[in-house]
Parts: sequence; structure tokens; C-alpha cells
Amino acid sequence: MTPAPEPTSPASAPDPANPAPAPVPALRIGNASGFYGDRFEAMREMLTGGPLDVLTGDYLAELTMLILGRDRLRDSDLGYAKTYLRQLEECLGLARERGVRLVSNAGGLAPAALANRVRALAERLGLDVRVAHVEGDDLLARGGWGEGVLTANAYLGGEGIAACLRAGADVVVTGRVTDAALVSGSAAAHFGWRPPSPEAARAGDPYYDRLAGAVIAGHVLECGTQATGGNYAFFTSLGENREAVRELLRRPGFPLAEIHEDGSSVITKHDGTGGRVDVGTVTAQLLYETQGARYAGPDVTARLDTVRLTAEGVDRVRIDGVRGEAPPPALKVGLNRLGGFRNEVVFVLTGLDIEAKADLIKAQLDEVLAKSPPAEVRWELARTDRADAATEETASALLRLVVRDPDQSVVGRPVSAAAVELALASYPGFTLTAPPSKGAPYGVFEAAWAAQDSVTHTAVLPDGLREPVPAPAVTLTLAELPEPPLPPAPAPAKTLRAPLGRIAGARSGDKGGSANIGLWVREDAAWPWLVHTLTVDRLRELLPECAELPVTRHVLPGLRALNFVVQGLLGEGVASQARFDPQAKGLGEWLRARHLDIPAALLPDEVRQQPSSEGTHS
Repeated sequence: MTPAPEPTSPASAPDPANPAPAPVPALRIGNASGFYGDRFEAMREMLTGGPLDVLTGDYLAELTMLILGRDRLRDSDLGYAKTYLRQLEECLGLARERGVRLVSNAGGLAPAALANRVRALAERLGLDVRVAHVEGDDLLARGGWGEGVLTANAYLGGEGIAACLRAGADVVVTGRVTDAALVSGSAAAHFGWRPPSPEAARAGDPYYDRLAGAVIAGHVLECGTQATGGNYAFFTSLGENREAVRELLRRPGFPLAEIHEDGSSVITKHDGTGGRVDVGTVTAQLLYETQGARYAGPDVTARLDTVRLTAEGVDRVRIDGVRGEAPPPALKVGLNRLGGFRNEVVFVLTGLDIEAKADLIKAQLDEVLAKSPPAEVRWELARTDRADAATEETASALLRLVVRDPDQSVVGRPVSAAAVELALASYPGFTLTAPPSKGAPYGVFEAAWAAQDSVTHTAVLPDGLREPVPAPAVTLTLAELPEPPLPPAPAPAKTLRAPLGRIAGARSGDKGGSANIGLWVREDAAWPWLVHTLTVDRLRELLPECAELPVTRHVLPGLRALNFVVQGLLGEGVASQARFDPQAKGLGEWLRARHLDIPAALLPDEVRQQPSSEGTHS
């Protein structure tokens, strides 16, 4: 028998005189750029592909700020992402016609200049467009950053963006804000979220949880098609066969999020576009360029260890359960300085005696380099050659020489001339991949910190009024969380020697001179094995480049994931180009290619059926 319903108490009965406010509709927000140089047509594709309320564009990265800084040196009116204006030339009218607001960090080092150019463009196109911008991130004039610093920009939050949108802006351009702020600021404006007072925060104001949910959605969107199958470790499983995968990923659609008032969201994409959104693609992006379980930002610290991902139909993944905490008291400041000059020569070694050929050219050039030694000399032999190869390219290896020094005259002409002069006097088959250069400047990225209340975060509204954005009234010093309880270690089982990537996905990237490797498994059964097997010591064994470097492991059971942070792997950062893979994009794939003894029951059928040596039964 079905029990009778409980009587409604007077306190909970609807009050016709004071009806409850209607829920705010979900915010449908998309992204059309993950970096400066991303697919130019993406803005039009997103505006015409389906309904949107807001379209964001992320154009800034550590390297981009250096590029824009050098632009500004050549012309003080520059310093913004010029591509954005070209995209607006085609799409500004379309956005206005469809009622889509545009929010972008394309302002770079010159958000006011870009805002003025957008206004001029709108006037030339005969469009009524309300343009606003956010400034205050540029701290270069403050000084004290050290010698040679070209850019110094604080990572601002989304409150300035929210202020511009509340004032009715159709287009908002910013300087250096956090990538996720483009989304979280838009959500704060849409839902009316406001930072709480200390009293409200102590009373459990839901602001932090809601905003943290929007930040997580923003982090998933910020890198564009990386959330829809791009750079995805398990990309071969997205289709029934290789041809289907190739067609699916030929042109992945850009992602969008349906954000709800409680901070939950659904990650999806426009119907009919390429790519795929599933729990795996979203997990991969969640782990990208993060560190511990606390994902700190200027407005809120989001707890990655609380994120829940749920498949909700085709190309739809729900994110909920996200908890948030007050932000830290200091803002990260990105510093870019000119570090010196570099030169690179890549020798092609073909056919037999590869090692002997490499030894000869190194001995010949080392004698020249010793006359005026560069500050840094790196040789790397990449054995891309094969025995009895059918093409000359596959019969060849690459020997890479990189030299760096504060003085261009040390690494420029002397190195290039010495390499070229050996063309008829060195190993048989001598050739280079490209002519050597005169030596090019390289940049160095460093992170510094500034107190939140020392930065003049300002929203410049469409009518020109300047609205100061106050620093958060509540902050919380960031601290690492203790490692969560681990599942019991798996019982001894038959193992097979196989690549780690047969059961684990990875996504890696750069943070200044450090790199992160996020690693996850798709099945609950594989999680105990991964978390007990892939320790810091085991990672150092598998990736010898990390053996002498500080490595921190963070455990995220809710995502069945581990996140390793390797300090110093990238030297002085991506702009210094010290490694073959300066942004550590391939680091995770290298790890996935390493072989371990893996429980046979965890491996796919096709792997278990291949000839392989059995491992220990432990």
C-alpha cells in the first residue's frame, strides 16, 4: 500500500502573495578559441551551429604574453590578439543578430586599445554594439620584478567581466584573467552571484560552491576542442574503426556548457559537429595543467576531489557536486623576460653507422664551441631511423644541437658558420633540416605573487564609467590536502607485459618550468592497481628525465586519476625551448608507451591475445 502523503505544514505551503522567484534559465556558453592561432572559422561555426547566450574566446598563454610583449615593443599601439579583430570583422553582426554576447581575453596587454578598435569596427559596420573592457592586470610599471622583465600581469578573476555584463555590454575584452574566468564571470552576471561578506561566508553562503562549479566548467571549455576529442589518449576508441575515427576527429566541434543556477553544468557541443564529448574527454581536460586537489583561482578555490562526472546521453556529460572554498589572499603574476639568445641546428644522419656519425659531428663542433663556450650546449640524438628502410626519411635519425647564451654573438654566426662549413668535411650524407639562424631571442617565464588588495582590478563599462572591483572580503591561505584513503591493494594475479596506455589515459602540459601529467583509468577495477602501482618512485623509473627532479603525486579517487607535478622539467619555461617538446604535451604519451607488468584481467582482449611475455604472479 502506498503511504498517504504527509500533510503540508503552514510554513512550507505556497504563499500566493509572495510566490517563489522563478528559476533563472540555464546559461548556454560556448568557446571558440583555445589559443592564439586556433581555428579561425570557429567563431562563425559556434554562432551558426546552435543557440548560445555567451561565446568566449581564450587567446592567452604564457608564451602568448611574451609574443604580445614583443609586439608592444615594436608598436606601442599593439599588444592584443589581432586575430580577434579579423574574426569580428566577419562575425560581429552575426553575434548581434543572434543576441550572443562575446567575452574574450584577446585584449592581452592592451585591452583598452582593443576595445576602442572594436567600437571603431562596429561603427564602420553600422552596428549598435556596447563594448566594455577589464583592466588592472598589467603590473609592469610597478617595478621590482627584476632585470629584463618584458611583461608582468596578474591573473584576475571574473568579477570585472561580471560587472561589464551587468552593465549591458555586448562585447567584453580583458587582459590577463584566468582562462576559466571568462566562463565564471559570465555565469556570475547571469545568475546574480555576488561574493559573500565574511558573515555570509561563515553562515554557509552557496556562492563558493556555485562559482566553483562554473570555474570547473570554464576549465573544461578553455582549451577548445581538447574537450571534444582533440589530443585525447583513447582517440582510437571513439569510432568503430580507423576510418570512422578519422572522420569523427577530422574537424572536432568546439565545446559548450549549459550552466545551471546551482553551479552544475552539462558539457556538450552543437549537434552535427565533429568530435565526441564523453566522460573520458572531459576527465582528460579536467586534469590538464592542474596540480593538487585544490584548484585555486582569484575568486574561488575549486575542489577537484569533489567533481562528479556522469554521462547524460550522447555528447553530454554532467558535472556536479563541486565544492568551493574562499580564494587565496594573493594573485599569481606571470612574468616574461628576455632570457638571452638561442640557436638550433638539426643534422640528418642517414643509413648505417648512426652513432659513429653523431660522434664525429659532435667532436668537430665541440672543438669550435670550446673557443667561445655558450652558457648552455645540448645535444640530442633522436633515433627515428629503421633498418632496411623503404624511404630515405625512415632510414634517417636526427641529431639536434641547441645552444643558448646571453650574448647573441656567441650562439649566432659562429655556430651557424661552423655547422655549414662542415658540409663537405664531416659524415657521409651530411645534410641539415633547415639553414642555421643568426641566433634568436628566447623568453623566460616566472611566477610571482601580489596581494589581492594591491591590484586595481577595474571594469570599464560601456558608457566609460570605471567601476573598481574590490578584492575578496574573505580569503583562505592555500594548503595541500592530505592524501585520501586508498582502496585495498589488488590481490596477486597473472600479469602481462604491456604498455601502460593500454589501460590508462594521460594528458600533460606546462606550468612555467614545471610539467603536469594527469593519468586516469576508465574502469573501477583498474583503479586499485593504478593507485598502488604508479608511485612517485615508479614514475621516476619510467621517465628517467624526472629521476632527479622533485615530483609530487596527487590522488583524485572521484576521477580515478593521479596527477603528477614534475618541477623544473621544462627549465625556464616553454619560450626558452630547451626541450624537443617544450610544452610537455607529449610527456603523458611517453609515459603511456612505457611497459609494465599489468594484471591480464585489466587488459583489453586484443592485448591479451597478442604474444607477450608473462609477468610475475604478484
